[in-house]
Amino acid sequence: MNRYQELIDLVQSFQKDFEKFYVKGNKSAGVRVRKHMATLKRKAQEVRNEIQEIKGKMADETPQSGAPTA
Repeated sequence: MNRYQELIDLVQSFQKDFEKFYVKGNKSAGVRVRKHMATLKRKAQEVRNEIQEIKGKMADETPQSGAPTA
């Protein structure tokens, strides 16, 4: 669950800039929000890649259907 907590912490760190942009209309905060969202996108892709890697390892460890097991 470490990855989950990383994502929660990352999103929570964006809160001030979101409020500054959406509530106060601060244009500079809008630029930072866009940057935060790009960071979130990269982190999400890292998690997706990690999941695929783990699933690949799991598939290598399980016997193929129809193959004799010892």
